[in-house]
Amino acid sequence: MINEENNLNEMLILRRQKLKELREQGKDPFVNEKYNVTHKSQDIKDNYDELEEKEVSIAGRIMSKRGQGKVSFSDMQDSQGRIQLFVKMDNIGTESYDLFKTYDIGDIVGVVGTVFKTKTGEVSVRVKEITLLTKSLQILPEKFHGLKDPDLRYRQRYVDLIVNPEVKETFIKRNKIIKSIRSFLDDRGYLEVETPILTTIAGGAAAKPFLTHHNTLDIDMQLRIANELYLKRLIVGGFDKVYEMGKMFRNEGISIKHNPEFTNIELYSAYEDYEDMMDITENIIAYCAEELYGTTLINYQGKEIDFKVPWKRVSMHDLVKEKTNVDFYSIESDEEARKIAKEQLKLEVTNNMTRGHLVNLAFEEFCESDLVQPTFVLHHPVEVSPLAKRNPDNPMITNRFEAFANGWELANAFSELNDPIDQKGRFEEQLKQREAGDEEAHPMDEDFINALEVGLPPTGGLGIGVDRMIMILTNSASIRDIILFPTMKPINK
Repeated sequence: MINEENNLNEMLILRRQKLKELREQGKDPFVNEKYNVTHKSQDIKDNYDELEEKEVSIAGRIMSKRGQGKVSFSDMQDSQGRIQLFVKMDNIGTESYDLFKTYDIGDIVGVVGTVFKTKTGEVSVRVKEITLLTKSLQILPEKFHGLKDPDLRYRQRYVDLIVNPEVKETFIKRNKIIKSIRSFLDDRGYLEVETPILTTIAGGAAAKPFLTHHNTLDIDMQLRIANELYLKRLIVGGFDKVYEMGKMFRNEGISIKHNPEFTNIELYSAYEDYEDMMDITENIIAYCAEELYGTTLINYQGKEIDFKVPWKRVSMHDLVKEKTNVDFYSIESDEEARKIAKEQLKLEVTNNMTRGHLVNLAFEEFCESDLVQPTFVLHHPVEVSPLAKRNPDNPMITNRFEAFANGWELANAFSELNDPIDQKGRFEEQLKQREAGDEEAHPMDEDFINALEVGLPPTGGLGIGVDRMIMILTNSASIRDIILFPTMKPINK
């Protein structure tokens, strides 16, 4: 191990020595400001018949060198992939060839040459001129082992993207998915808007916010945990269909499907309800799958998941009853329900839990993980749905759903509560829970109550966890695999 470290240090020192010599010769690579690039690697391969023996100008990173004497081969990597360079002393001159032989793996070069095929049929560029554009002072991971350590990959994503082509492809797919979401909604008359990230009240979800302080105003502020309440204000103001896709921030645990900073989309549509939001949800995800792969059938970590429309629909209460043989809503009192949940189902129960809380808890404990195929879980208890409209036939439940696939929640939606008196009462109940120690209980938002008093039309609202959706559609095992720079603890902490 010590010898390996010594060798590494010697190689790093040698690269800096090469840079020093280049500068002494008046050939500092870092003075280059631009380079005229006419073609990319894959474009050349795709259009070989048109470009054969034509001159091209390309640029990229040296990924391999081989050969000896007066002829060398090198693989150059650009944003599209790799292409072989054929470098011959007779073509570029002795001085340039001797300089080329000092170039290292990782150096960035500009190349002018003609397109041809080698005897083995590989499309290549016969180099006429080669220019060192950037000297790499670090050493890329060795070819066959690559950069495999996940922690190092996430910390040094720039190296990860260079040496692991499949990683770059994942983020290209991410871009396509996000474009598809926007295209789907724009075509249906939704207006994309922007709402505040810094707020004085972090509402719209049950989560713990990040706190900060504004010095000039001398007020405490919070990073948003959701953008729901602002978007509903816009519906009050007269926009019929709005959406916002952007970063949310929740000061909670990190796991394979949780990052404190994540991408979410919320959309609201006047004069529609939660059933319309189900239609939007299943069609938007099916549309993205089709745009990526031409099919709704996805393989995720060895499981086949089919997003074909329509998805299964089932009530939360029915799922819990089927799984546990307990009908919480038929139990006469909350006290008796807590006893059954604790003794029969072995759930961790607190004294302030109602039957609605217990239905939700039992669902999370016994049912969620079974929902591998896309499923809409309907009619959440009113106690855990402070912003959703009550079901007119059963005031204990709401017209709400969550969409699940692979045992994960992908979306949350409901017919929006637009009764300001009912909304204020639910906020007050949430305040009691907050005072009892629930840090994630919803805060009071008097201005939002005022907006409801001005008048919110019947409205359907939907939130989709974009990162989790992208994980499934790109077969990525961790949320960190689809976030370019995930939240990481500093190495020295």
